[in-house]
Amino acid sequence: MPHSIKTPCVGLCSTVYGDLICRGCKRYHHEVIQWNGYNAEEKQAVWLRLEQLLVQVMASKLEVFDAHCLRQQLEARKIRFMPHQSPYCWAYQLIARGARVISRLDAYGLALLPEFRERHLADLRDAIDREFFLLSEAHYERYIAPVFLKESFGPALIATR
Repeated sequence: MPHSIKTPCVGLCSTVYGDLICRGCKRYHHEVIQWNGYNAEEKQAVWLRLEQLLVQVMASKLEVFDAHCLRQQLEARKIRFMPHQSPYCWAYQLIARGARVISRLDAYGLALLPEFRERHLADLRDAIDREFFLLSEAHYERYIAPVFLKESFGPALIATR
């Protein structure tokens, strides 16, 4: 039985320090604050965006060649994951929790792409996390921040930018 995740929170919230995007879960500050008030559709929209961004990052670094094996390994090691998400998200959960102890990714149904095979898994994990954050930040700046500006200051401010 998989251990499911109810919220994207990973317990490393940086929005309490004023970050617009949480460095832990990559949600936007307003999503962190309002999460418990969101309905199922709103929560699903957040989960879907996070999944799409994470898959983009993970697929550029590794291949999931045996999703069944990966799932079995996660379940055996009691690593929490979202069964309905992409196996690339599962791979992130594995690497996030096991980067320092995993010696052979192929035993988990994963293979690093050639340009990443010489990197230490812990360094790659940190690079994945940074890239995931940067993508979340870019998405926020492109799609969310302009809406907040328009709602807060009206169309006049947007026109002067």
